[in-house]
Amino acid sequence: MNQASTRESTGAPTDRVPTDRVPGRPAAAGTPPTGERVARRRVLLEWIAVHSLGVAAALFFTLPFVFVVLTSLMSGQQALTRDLWPHTWEWGNYRTVLDTPGFLTWWKNTLVYAGLGTVLTVASSIPVAYALAKFRFRGRHLSLMLVISMMMLPPQVVVIPMYLFWAKQLDLSGTLWPLIIPMAFGDAFSIFLLRQFLLTVPDEYLDAAKVDGCGELRTLLRVVLPMAKPGIAAVALFQFFYAWNDYFGPQIYASENPGAWTLSYGLESFKGAHHTDWNLTMAATVLVMAPVILVFFFAQKAFVEGVTLTGVKG
Repeated sequence: MNQASTRESTGAPTDRVPTDRVPGRPAAAGTPPTGERVARRRVLLEWIAVHSLGVAAALFFTLPFVFVVLTSLMSGQQALTRDLWPHTWEWGNYRTVLDTPGFLTWWKNTLVYAGLGTVLTVASSIPVAYALAKFRFRGRHLSLMLVISMMMLPPQVVVIPMYLFWAKQLDLSGTLWPLIIPMAFGDAFSIFLLRQFLLTVPDEYLDAAKVDGCGELRTLLRVVLPMAKPGIAAVALFQFFYAWNDYFGPQIYASENPGAWTLSYGLESFKGAHHTDWNLTMAATVLVMAPVILVFFFAQKAFVEGVTLTGVKG
């Protein structure tokens, strides 16, 4: 009796290795190795976990908007009842809202405020951001600290002196000009965001342009601006969304003149006049949100790229 037989008969532990663990020996046909099965199972569980969280987050943000849209298409008797699906699709609710006196005027005022304000903010913030990012001058860090300080200053702190200046000195109360004109002098957040983005532009490109005979203005227009399109798009979208949703400014300066109201302020008046007609209120809300959603949908790539590429260099 050999040594192996002795071990088997006495019950002593043997040195045998399972078949699927013997190096060089193939596994059974059609059966993946144990390690591969575990890896596949882990990948599947990770895929399910990630996509479950994504679906849950998407539903969390989407369901309120779906509720608003469905309610806007209900009749007045069905709105805000237990029936969440419209019995009849009342597309005429949107026509009723658009025919409300002043609604199209609010729309026009909002487009002027948001569009013109965005153009002025971007045009005035780019040169300042370029100077803070690429110029070396005495007081550069102090200027940057002043810009950051303006970002931290709440607008409510200066609303009284600013209102006295625009309303009493310039007699511009009842208009949107007190909100539009200051945008021609730059915005602290826009300047800071653009400055951080322009820091990521290599100085070698600017030096090459200057060697070719370009001045600072031509370098900015021909070299910097094409490379800074994502950052400019992000700043423009931020400013457009801010102006479109602004309620505090129009309430201060334009509340006394209904002809100068914006959608955000006019929607509050509309809700007060139709506080029992929730289907019409929801239809007006959809019409106010729709342009912003469409703008972000078509420009989200540039927006996300501009935000993610913003540098963190100081």
